[in-house]
Amino acid sequence: MQPLRKSILALFVLIPVLAGCQKGGDSTQPTTAVTGPGGEKAETRTAAEAPLVKSDQDPQHPIYEFETSQGKFTVRLDAEKAPLTVYNFRNYVTRGHYDLTIFHQVLKGSLQIVLGGGYTADLKEKAALTPIRNEAHNGLKNRRGSITMARRANDEDSATCQFFINIADNDALNFKSRSPNGYGYCAFGEVTEGMEVIDRIATAPVHDTDKFVGLPVETIVIKSIRQVK
Repeated sequence: MQPLRKSILALFVLIPVLAGCQKGGDSTQPTTAVTGPGGEKAETRTAAEAPLVKSDQDPQHPIYEFETSQGKFTVRLDAEKAPLTVYNFRNYVTRGHYDLTIFHQVLKGSLQIVLGGGYTADLKEKAALTPIRNEAHNGLKNRRGSITMARRANDEDSATCQFFINIADNDALNFKSRSPNGYGYCAFGEVTEGMEVIDRIATAPVHDTDKFVGLPVETIVIKSIRQVK
């Protein structure tokens, strides 16, 4: 990831901060194409990776529990409106990708979010799978409590592993047009319990470094993410 700008003056300066994590790993390892629920190509995984977990309880709206160093919260995903995005997120959960990652950015200005899922506590970036197609046109909004995939500002189809929780209504991140600047960021679920934990994370003291804007002073760990229903 490129060093992030410390000065956030407008949306188009801020959006690069919401970039998804980079594709990584051993490029020589054999890969297997994985298709989404409608046969679409969702991502590519290595042959050594674990098979996907299948939900037998409302697969269209699975519920996940996030255990963090600040407490627990639950999120209900919407695979009906964002099938590829939910499928992608579940891939990462199944592989244990998010275990012991951190919330590495808290924004409190014109956009208010907490961003995580791509870095370990020592600020090492985790390898990601192939980016997925943006489903921000699905009608779901970046409102308070929604969970959304991060992506690169100049590529609407670049979301991989990083996600953020909106701690306010962030209308500037919603779909407006089918272009890199107007496509927006894909919301794919919402917090159903524990929003007070998100608010607690959002009030954490932060500082800027050469590579991060709004990095919490005290590390906020995502201990695990597990499907509970």
